[in-house]
Amino acid sequence: MASTHVLELTDIHIIRDGKSILGPINFSIDRGERWVVLGPNGAGKSTLLQLLATRIFPTEGTVKILDRVMGHIDLFELRTRIGLCGALAAYEIPEDEKVRDVVLTAAYAILGRWNEIYDLWDESRAMALLTTFGVRDLGDRVYQTLSEGERKRVQIARALMTDPELLLLDEPAGGLDVGGREDLLRRLAEFSLSSTSPATVVVTHHIEEIPIGTTHALLLRNGVAMASGPVEQIITSEYISAVFQSDIEVHSHGGRFSARARM
Repeated sequence: MASTHVLELTDIHIIRDGKSILGPINFSIDRGERWVVLGPNGAGKSTLLQLLATRIFPTEGTVKILDRVMGHIDLFELRTRIGLCGALAAYEIPEDEKVRDVVLTAAYAILGRWNEIYDLWDESRAMALLTTFGVRDLGDRVYQTLSEGERKRVQIARALMTDPELLLLDEPAGGLDVGGREDLLRRLAEFSLSSTSPATVVVTHHIEEIPIGTTHALLLRNGVAMASGPVEQIITSEYISAVFQSDIEVHSHGGRFSARARM
């Protein structure tokens, strides 16, 4: 019987120059779960994301993603099953590429349109994803002419092009104004309602950017997992105050969270 786990991290440590920058970490994500990884700057969020994206290996421990153990499989094959949106992928996108092609080329796991041949299904899926995230009308625009918010939407559409089983979103609402943030979070929440949407990990350091539909949370500080579990049990005044080392009051309403310093 196939495992229900999308990923499992067991006794993970990442050490650089004799210093532990991540670990110990032990946690797993099951199919259908939506996780948020939260913590202050320098908490280890980006390092964890690189690990989940199979861009780096742990110094110690075992990483099992989609029933494959890192170090024992072809990473290129595994990466086609993982959708990634964030700085790790964004900087590689050719700025003179048309928006439609930024999404379409993900079908071949490449960046930059060349001499590939795409069928009607590929083209239809690319346009459907651009529609889902509100940027269909930008299909013929050059990527470098887009705003930051528009680029984020295109990046998410690209990450989903291959119908991944795991979606990694690195601060998807980072740098957006309040209108852009709320529209993007609404679209992510609506997308997560589909039974076919993949398990998702959103990395952020703002609890206001946690999308509705998030099921679980992992809190990091100084590379250490301080707490993990169902989101409503973890995103609390007690835990958030401890992680950010400040007296913070957390409120939740309608599946969204907000925080403010206690006066």
